[in-house]
Amino acid sequence: MRITSPDIGADGRLADRHALEHDNQPPTLRISGVPEGTAELAIVCHDPDAPVPWGFTHWTLYGVPADTTEIGPGADSRYRAGTNGFGKEGYGGPRPPEGHGPHRYYFWVYALDRPVDGTPSLRRFLDTYGDAIVEQNRVVGIYER
Repeated sequence: MRITSPDIGADGRLADRHALEHDNQPPTLRISGVPEGTAELAIVCHDPDAPVPWGFTHWTLYGVPADTTEIGPGADSRYRAGTNGFGKEGYGGPRPPEGHGPHRYYFWVYALDRPVDGTPSLRRFLDTYGDAIVEQNRVVGIYER
């Protein structure tokens, strides 16, 4: 499975429009090569560089059909958006602490052999559906304030 994004430049930088304090718009993710037998896709954006023990979850999105080839702005209203680390449903863009340096934002796409019930947190999703992951891949963006 291949994940690309026209919104993440060659240097990996995410444009300000993707940040929480600007337009808070998720980047477009292009998905190809989804394995046969995939029941649905799940999308996660996670910042492992956040200064908290488990990193920071910026987005969980469930119920994405296996034949989806592009995810981007408006996805929260088309699929099931879970609660992000800011305590709100849907995409919550980068907002690293000022002066903390560059943070990496992993946009994961998971191909699952069974559908996800509800909108679990990232940890609950991985604990409950880890055995349902047929394939996974990601694209990484970088943002700094």
